[in-house]
Amino acid sequence: MLHIHEIETERLLLRQWQRSDFLAFAQMNSDEEVMRYFPAKLSEQESYAMAQRCHDLIEQRGWGFWAAQEKLSNEFIGFIGLHIPIADLPFSPCVEIGWRLAQSSWGKGLATESARAALEFAFNKLLLPEVVAFTTLENERSERVMKRLGMQRDQLTFQHPSLPDGHPMREHCLYRLSAAAFAQQSSRVPDGNPQFKR
Repeated sequence: MLHIHEIETERLLLRQWQRSDFLAFAQMNSDEEVMRYFPAKLSEQESYAMAQRCHDLIEQRGWGFWAAQEKLSNEFIGFIGLHIPIADLPFSPCVEIGWRLAQSSWGKGLATESARAALEFAFNKLLLPEVVAFTTLENERSERVMKRLGMQRDQLTFQHPSLPDGHPMREHCLYRLSAAAFAQQSSRVPDGNPQFKR
């Protein structure tokens, strides 16, 4: 039987999705600020379908976009993790790192803390040679997290194939991080001690 991996950081548990997460996730996806840099807010049905896909991919692979639970409150606050994009991107095949958190969890360093642990899992457990991240050009908040993770921005931007020509969000920036660069940066940073569970 496939092991479902979990990651524990100082403040968060990244775990498999539970049905009780779905409503809070739908409320997040109907928040205009949370969805500002996505083409549209999601209906409750669309949000439930996305949560179910995240759950199913973790069931299949043992990892993915994990549900993020704050340890102090036990509250679901969004997702953080790794994903294989299905869109035909110019740099495919690839594994991306991504996150989406409720507004109440912004500005606390939670995305950076747990994304760094997800990168450690990607390079030390999955032995990936590289992880990428991308977002629309206007999304400076996400770009700041990518930079804090030590990712390097590509000079070239790309047109996201899932969005139509002329869409204001179609042009995306791309960030990359190699296993070698992550190992070098990890040797300079005090160990955050993420715990991997099976």
